[in-house]
Amino acid sequence: MPPTPAVPSGKRPTLADVAARAGVSVALVSVVMRGAKGAGAATRERVLRAAKEIGYRPDSRARLLRSSRSRLLGVQFGLQQPFHTDLVEFLYAAAEPVGYQIALSAVAPSRSERQAVEALLGDRCEALILLGSQAPAARLAELAAQLPVVSVARRLRPPAAGVDVVRTADDEGARQAVDHLVALGHRDIAHIDGGRAPGAADRRRGYRTAMSRHGLADRVQVLPGGLTEEDGAAAARVLLDAGLGPTAVLAFNDRCATGVLDTFLRAGIAVPGRISVVGFDDSRLARLSHVDLTTVGQDISRLAQLAVGRAVARLEGETESEGPGQEIVVEPHLVTRGTTAAPPPA
Repeated sequence: MPPTPAVPSGKRPTLADVAARAGVSVALVSVVMRGAKGAGAATRERVLRAAKEIGYRPDSRARLLRSSRSRLLGVQFGLQQPFHTDLVEFLYAAAEPVGYQIALSAVAPSRSERQAVEALLGDRCEALILLGSQAPAARLAELAAQLPVVSVARRLRPPAAGVDVVRTADDEGARQAVDHLVALGHRDIAHIDGGRAPGAADRRRGYRTAMSRHGLADRVQVLPGGLTEEDGAAAARVLLDAGLGPTAVLAFNDRCATGVLDTFLRAGIAVPGRISVVGFDDSRLARLSHVDLTTVGQDISRLAQLAVGRAVARLEGETESEGPGQEIVVEPHLVTRGTTAAPPPA
């Protein structure tokens, strides 16, 4: 049986508790926990064993707050966006090796971007990484005057002073999707728009440009949509009510595409037998076996590495702190799965 904890039940173990358990001074326990020199191998082992026995964990956040720096990168993300969830995982992986931690603050229907950012500022974050921010460029420039700001997955036109941008070439992604569908034989390809969401204008432009290049400008069809399954379902119902003219659909993102798939399934419309569907992001949602969605993949690992790299470069003084921010554009890639095929015979 494991040793009985040396602290009352429900009380968080302290350095003093570890010291009492190991039979050493609190100062020596502090040396061991900080990984500093001054403790022999046997003593270090005894202290660590005592800490494990009573369930002691160093409070890294408290230690950082006592120092002059927090070494926290604040990440604002959309709580309902699978793509953002994937990005967060890689942001952790990119931040830890360079000595930084991630603090998260979510945007939700009941919580605005301003509230999310203010919470991060209250946590003494040293830089902000904003995923899919829809705040005005002037607001981003205002924040960048206080601390480094990196905007991920959004083009800024005109650029905001001091704000770095890391994004995917959304127009190129839409072009790849259209090229794929045309190569399968599709001519009537509709696009479900993302409205004013970050990246929507570029994807819309990429779709139109690709259709024109294939001589299909007269068959362009852009339907109002959005970021959610409900938006995709609403657009799919419009197509059903109109007799389902297109043989393929490019949705704004994977969530939107999932709403399209669900609506077609309920209506008895075969995908891809009757109509093909393409999403955008290659989120975990698209990779589910029962969804198996053809989609435009964003290089999430690369986006995360670049976002953390830009934030850290500004914090460490490796780049100019004033003037226009740097924009880094990452190429997307098409991921072909089970929702696209040749169109049905005429």
